[in-house]
Amino acid sequence: MTATDLGSSATFAGQPVASQFIDGQWREGRSDRVLTDTNPFDDSVVATIRLASAQDVDAAYTAARAAQTGWAATAPAERATVLRRAAQILEQRRAEIIDWLVAESGSTRIKADTEVSLAIGITQEAASFPSRVHGSIFDSNTPNREMRVYRKPIGVVGVISPWNFPLHLSQRSVAPALALGNAAVIKPASDTPVTGGLLIARIFEEAGLPAGVLSVVIGSGSEIGDAFVEHPVPRLISFTGSTPVGKQVGAVATGGKHLKKVALELGGNAPLVVLDDADLDAAVEAAVTGSFLHSGQICMAVNRIIVQAPVYDDFLDRFTRAAQAVSYGDPSADGTLVGPVVNDSQLKGLEEKIEQARDAGARVALGGEIDGRVVPPHVFVDVTSDMEIAREEIFGPMVAVLRADDEAHALELANDHEFGLSSAVFTQNIDRGLQFAHRVEAGMTFINEMTVQDEAHVAFGGERNSGLGRFNGEWAIEEFTADHTIGVTRLV
Repeated sequence: MTATDLGSSATFAGQPVASQFIDGQWREGRSDRVLTDTNPFDDSVVATIRLASAQDVDAAYTAARAAQTGWAATAPAERATVLRRAAQILEQRRAEIIDWLVAESGSTRIKADTEVSLAIGITQEAASFPSRVHGSIFDSNTPNREMRVYRKPIGVVGVISPWNFPLHLSQRSVAPALALGNAAVIKPASDTPVTGGLLIARIFEEAGLPAGVLSVVIGSGSEIGDAFVEHPVPRLISFTGSTPVGKQVGAVATGGKHLKKVALELGGNAPLVVLDDADLDAAVEAAVTGSFLHSGQICMAVNRIIVQAPVYDDFLDRFTRAAQAVSYGDPSADGTLVGPVVNDSQLKGLEEKIEQARDAGARVALGGEIDGRVVPPHVFVDVTSDMEIAREEIFGPMVAVLRADDEAHALELANDHEFGLSSAVFTQNIDRGLQFAHRVEAGMTFINEMTVQDEAHVAFGGERNSGLGRFNGEWAIEEFTADHTIGVTRLV
């Protein structure tokens, strides 16, 4: 399937997807505005969608509230069956979904295949959730009374998802929410409305999910963003995206008329630390993939490589040569690791970061000419911790290399930023690695692995300005349910 094919038909599994999906109906939005969804590599049109208005948001949430009670009352085995069917459809349609991810988000085939596997994994994990929800019974200090704590669906969940891993980062919230008896409404990023929402709607529709339990509204943040968060129906807003926008979402959700819970997975500035006893070949391989996969447009991407002084020169030589061999360009070509960045705004920001780094005194050890939206791998050296290239999330195929005097200095550099999502340390002494990892201020630290990791049964989330809450496994069950305490007194 080519981008042209997608643009002319905008279908998935032979069915049209270029519209809103509200209360089980595929229909046009009520906004006067139209979104032209384009391929970031060649600017071909992949879909044209009339956008949603605040009225559409209200219709979606109203339908979700009406459908949620019945869905929550559905037997756990029936809900699990719908989730398993969805996972099967994701696998059956893997090739078509990959084509969509390549065409709409600029994903390389390597990244797109990984993303589909991640989405399948969280859906399969969520299929186990209906039978894993447990309450508790406690003795009371009052005679003839017992205290029961029931775990129930939270209600309706609003999901705001990003453009970098649109399928997975929508499904990471949608699948657990639905499995646990909630209804959900997705607002995908405007750059990826199909892969971030409409494909998921088609998949769950085919899997047998009742109408109204899942809706998708495609709209601009300026027109429906606040309405989506402020609406009285959703009890939880799950947001994945940048830290500044996430803070605004959190402020609106918790400071408005209708107080609600938030789950925020935000930005990162992941350090990969190479200690003086590291396996340098393994560290280089992980650093290259972790820095440049999906053009570095990953919240967990390696932004800073911190290398202890005794191995700095050797590592830098190996890493620069390996980065120079990275394939970049057409994302649809087999073997490409770095494709286009998603849009012109993202490109402009990266161009500014390159100039800022040079002006601050960083040296470009590896670079190249930008072709369209394809930015070749960039490696900055002679970087100090006060430079913006070392302090801010890059979100592009660029990485900063810093020299650490010793292990203590490496830890200081690793923690010298406002984020705290993912991190890594390389050492052949596992005990040393564990001691170092425990002192890193992050939600996740990996020893002798790259920073880009996600397993559906293991807690995923960050500290500090990288977010609130955790996704996956038991942690998702906690996020997408609520406790209800009921005291029972026996009259004697």
